[in-house]
Amino acid sequence: MLWVLMCVALVSIYLMKVGEVWATQIQRTREDELLRRGDAIRRAITEYVAADPGGAYPMNFDDLLHDPRASFARRFLRQPYLDPMTNDAWQTVRGPAGELYGVYSASTQAPIKKDGFNDDDAGFALQSSYQDWKFTFYPQRGMNRR
Repeated sequence: MLWVLMCVALVSIYLMKVGEVWATQIQRTREDELLRRGDAIRRAITEYVAADPGGAYPMNFDDLLHDPRASFARRFLRQPYLDPMTNDAWQTVRGPAGELYGVYSASTQAPIKKDGFNDDDAGFALQSSYQDWKFTFYPQRGMNRR
């Protein structure tokens, strides 16, 4: 009987460790997807602004999916991505007139990734939660527009 109890205890400890590794792997996968989707949204906002001679920003995600300024089908984003950390809508960074400058996650969980970010995301290394990872494109004063 003692042998059976020891085996159950060892199997329980092993399964607990497997669960921790599995949870970490899931978080890493979601974190990678957060970076991919956030960068895609930031790139879409950048391209939307560059496509307008006046440098107008989108007012919402629908503007990125179908540009209302064009008479033809012009898309800057394939689909309305959800926040992979919460599996819900993104939080938005808005300008003074309500224009869409960027997005961020509502998750307050601490990130696993601390370095190795691309240049646009280099500031993420110092952040303590996913909520602090803001994927934004701000207007550049005095910039010559095409």
